[in-house]
Amino acid sequence: MSRKKVAVIGGGPGGYIAAIRAAQLGAEVSVIEMDKLGGTCLNIGCIPTKCMLHSAELLEQIRIQGPQIGVDVEGAQINFPQVMANKDKVSSQLVNGIGGLMHANGVSVIYGKASFVAPGELEIEGANGETEPVEADAVILATGSVNATPPIPGVNSTSACLDSTGMLSLTELPKSLVVIGAGVIGLELACAYASFGTKVTVVEAMDHALPMLDREITAVGMRHMKGMGIDIRMGTPVKSIEETTEGARVICEKKNGEEVSFQAEKVLVAVGRKANTEFLKLAAGGIENNKGKIIVDDHMRTNVEGIYAIGDCVEGHAQLAHTASCMGEVAAENIMGIDSVYDESTNPTCVYMEPEAAAVGLREDQLEEGSYKVGKFPMLANGKAIIMNGGEGLVKIIANAETEKILGMHIIGPRATDLIAEGAVAIRMGMTVEQLITTIHSHPTISETVREAALDLQGRTLNMPPVR
Repeated sequence: MSRKKVAVIGGGPGGYIAAIRAAQLGAEVSVIEMDKLGGTCLNIGCIPTKCMLHSAELLEQIRIQGPQIGVDVEGAQINFPQVMANKDKVSSQLVNGIGGLMHANGVSVIYGKASFVAPGELEIEGANGETEPVEADAVILATGSVNATPPIPGVNSTSACLDSTGMLSLTELPKSLVVIGAGVIGLELACAYASFGTKVTVVEAMDHALPMLDREITAVGMRHMKGMGIDIRMGTPVKSIEETTEGARVICEKKNGEEVSFQAEKVLVAVGRKANTEFLKLAAGGIENNKGKIIVDDHMRTNVEGIYAIGDCVEGHAQLAHTASCMGEVAAENIMGIDSVYDESTNPTCVYMEPEAAAVGLREDQLEEGSYKVGKFPMLANGKAIIMNGGEGLVKIIANAETEKILGMHIIGPRATDLIAEGAVAIRMGMTVEQLITTIHSHPTISETVREAALDLQGRTLNMPPVR
């Protein structure tokens, strides 16, 4: 009996995971990649950014906490070329690791650009321009996303304007930077460059940053960033950008009509990302989509039989690497006869600003008043948090008012992005607040704040004075 042939278009965090899972289940798998394995995440996204943020965090600890805890490093400063070299080294190591995983799982990697020529029919264009058909029983589209460019006059003609890829490719540290957009990408890079010594200004058209996060959590982050010297201007849409001898001038118009401008050596345009599907020729393939975003069901199936799509290129889901990876497993399993469903209810959101923020489940503004209860606990009352960052941060748990079933968890503080997995498991398993409380949390750890927030929800926190 012949093995089922599966072709995966794109070798990013969704594509390579889908390929491995399909191979584990007995498929003959090929990955078609037009650049590097690892996609945006490993090459020009998650991993490089976190490398820079790690360097920034260490520098901040040495400069600010060092003298307080007895670590004196005179003249501590950033070596920007080495920061970038380390970023590239880590990315290369992980990309090579994916190549090893492909080989170990018997997945063939084909370098070229795939596109539809008819419904269910694709071809690959190689570097030499020659084309060949894609032979597969099933196809998984995992082409990711690219930076979106806003229709701002001057954004394309000003050499100082860069997207996140450009910011990750700089060879010299800019003295000043304007960030357009107070989303995840913009704020993470704002924190990194501010720590390195760049004068950073963030301008955002909306009144609130990071709308996917709880407002109380966001407020803590904004307060810290302002303390870092970052100038944050909310409700300040960009009107135009002009090139200057020193870099660029970003001209904004406030809601009251007042015009303000900001001069900077570099401008980061971080207003979001769009599906990377234009080259696929979706219309030729008969693939239903909304402005390039592929429409799928909860089995990751498109409207064309045998064609699946996952990750950033699909409509209506968070553009996150772990989202793509989970979708990849779901798609592969459905192709191989396992009824697998994608469930986003326990999908965490993580923001690697300073301090880290993370969330899973529902926010207060998504629930009807009176239907839920909230428990909170400040990092300032946790020994490990005080040791690590002075105790800045907060844990917030939301539960059903009657059953006390956990509905959401929101965290800002040290290691928040690691800690949020406890919330995801709690929601996934349908845990109640009492079940979380009766789970022993080791001491001294940041995780104790989660149990204390659960205790607070019942009005019996142990490490905070009672509210009178």
